[in-house]
Amino acid sequence: MKLTIPELALVVLIGPSGCGKSSFARAQFKLTEVLSSDSCRALVSDDENDQAATKDAFEILHFIAAKRLAAGKLTVVDATNVQPEARKPLVALAREYHCLPVAIALNINERICHDRNRERSDRDFGPHVIRQQSAQLKKSLCYLKREGFRHVFELKSPEEAAEVEIERQPLRSLSPTGSAWTAS
Repeated sequence: MKLTIPELALVVLIGPSGCGKSSFARAQFKLTEVLSSDSCRALVSDDENDQAATKDAFEILHFIAAKRLAAGKLTVVDATNVQPEARKPLVALAREYHCLPVAIALNINERICHDRNRERSDRDFGPHVIRQQSAQLKKSLCYLKREGFRHVFELKSPEEAAEVEIERQPLRSLSPTGSAWTAS
C-alpha cells in the first residue's frame, strides 16, 4: 500500500500503546525526522515512562518540531495522540509553519497491543489503558479531517503497516509567470 505525503509535512502517528507506531516510524522515516514523546520524557526524567514528565516532554517535542518545520524539514510525531487535545497543538504548529498536517492512525486490534505490551518490561499498566486509548482512537477517526488534517490514513493490521510504502510528493509552487512548477 502506497501512502503519498507532502515532502514538507507534520506527520502525526496516532494509536494506542503497543500498536507499532515506533516500529512504523523507524521503518518509514529517517531517525532525525521522528520525535518520540517517550524519548522526550527520557530527556527530562531519565525514564521514558515517567508520566510526571509528560508536560515537559511535550514542551520539548513541540519546540523541536517547530524548529524542524521552520527549517523546512518533514517532522513525524510518535506519541499516542488519541485525544483531540493532544492533536490540536500539532495541527496549529503545522499551520503556523505553512505545512500540511498528516495523520497516520494505527487502528490495530487491542489484543495485539496487549500482547506486545506484555512483552515489554517497561510497560506496567493494565489492559484498561489500551482499551481506553483504542476507544479514543476509534471515536476520533471520523473527526481527523475536521480537526485540520489534510491527509488521513488508517492502517488496520500489523501486516498492512508492514506493507506501507511512503511516497513523498514534491512541493509545488507557482513560478513568477503563475504556472505550477515542482521545487527540487
